Amino acid sequence: MQITKIKLTNFRNYENQTFNFSNNKNIIIGNNGVGKTNIVEAIYYLALTKSFRTNVDNSLVNNNQDAFSIIGTINDKISSDYKITFDKQTKKVYIDNNQIRKFSDYISNINIVCFNTEDLKLIKDSPSVHRQLINIEISQLDNKYLKTLSIYNKILKQRNTYLKNVNLKENSNKEFLYILTDKLIEYGLIINEIRNNFINNINKYLDNYFKEITGKEGLTLKYISDYNDITKEKLKNKYNKLIMKDINYGNTTIGIHLDDFIFYYQDIIAKNYLSEGEKKNAVIAFKLSEINIFKETTKTNPILILDDLFSELDKEKINKILNLLKDDMQIFITTTDLKHLEEEKLKKSKIFTIKEGKIEETIYG
Repeated sequence: MQITKIKLTNFRNYENQTFNFSNNKNIIIGNNGVGKTNIVEAIYYLALTKSFRTNVDNSLVNNNQDAFSIIGTINDKISSDYKITFDKQTKKVYIDNNQIRKFSDYISNINIVCFNTEDLKLIKDSPSVHRQLINIEISQLDNKYLKTLSIYNKILKQRNTYLKNVNLKENSNKEFLYILTDKLIEYGLIINEIRNNFINNINKYLDNYFKEITGKEGLTLKYISDYNDITKEKLKNKYNKLIMKDINYGNTTIGIHLDDFIFYYQDIIAKNYLSEGEKKNAVIAFKLSEINIFKETTKTNPILILDDLFSELDKEKINKILNLLKDDMQIFITTTDLKHLEEEKLKKSKIFTIKEGKIEETIYG
C-alpha cells in the first residue's frame, strides 16, 4: 500500500499544497516549526480521521479560515481517491467522491503504522491512554472491532445512567440492569478476544525486535482484563456480586472499559526500569511488530511514518532500525538533517526540503 500524492487545502500551515510521493523512502527535512510533521500528520488524518497530535480539529485549520480538506490517492492493487473535509465542526469522508456515512466503514481502508513522540504514552501513561492507543491500532486491522467497541460504549453509558437512577430510587426494578449487564458481557467478550489475539500476535515479534535494536531481551506486552480466561456465567456472577457497589458508585466497576496493556521487561514493569532511550526502543519494537501483523492480515505492507525518530537515538540504533524495514515498504521520515543516515539508506530516497516557506523536491543520488 502506498499514498502516491496528497493535496492539502488550509491544513495547518499549508494553504494549497500538493505533494507527490515516492513508493519507497520519503524524507522530509527542515528546522523545527517549518511544517515537517504537518505533512505526515495529514497522511495519518486521512487514514484515521484524527490527528496524533491533538483532539481539537479546529486547531488544524489554517489561520483565518473556517475549513480544511485533505485529498489523497492510495494505491493498493487499485488506485482510489480518499478525501476528508472539515468545516465548522462538521467532518465528512469520501472514497472516490462517494460520501461514507459511517466513519467505521471508512477507517481500516488505509493502513498506517506511525511512530511519534506521543507513542511513548504506550509505556508511560495511564490505562485509559493505553486503551485509546491500542484501540486505534486494532481498529485499522479489524472493522468489526470498531463497531463492536462503539456498541459496548453505548451499552456502558446506558448501564451507568441506570445505575445512578437505581441509586436514587432504591425500590426500582433492577430487571433492565440485568439485561444491560448481559449485553455488556456479550460485546465485552468479543472485544476481549480481539484484543487478546492482537497482543498475542505482537508478542510473537516484540522481543526479537527489541533484541535486534538494543541487544537486550525479555520485553513482553501483557493484556490485563477482568474478561481474561473466564466464562460468560462466571462473569455474570462477578457482576452480580458487585451490583451493590456499582449502585453505590453509580458506575460500572469492572469490564473491558477498564482494561490495561502493560510493557514488562524481564517481569518488571518497563516504565519503572527501562531508560528513556530503551522505552523509545520498546515502542519502536512494538511498531515494527505491527508491520508484520498488518502484512499477515491484509496481505500488504502498511504505510510507515517515523516522525522525529532521530531525537535521542544514536546513529547506530537508527540504522539498525532502518535495516529491519522491508525494501518494498513506503516510508516517511521527518528529520532536521541527514547526518544520522547511512549513505546506502539514502539512495533513491525522495527528499522534501522545507526552508523559508518553500519546498524543494529532489531524488537523492
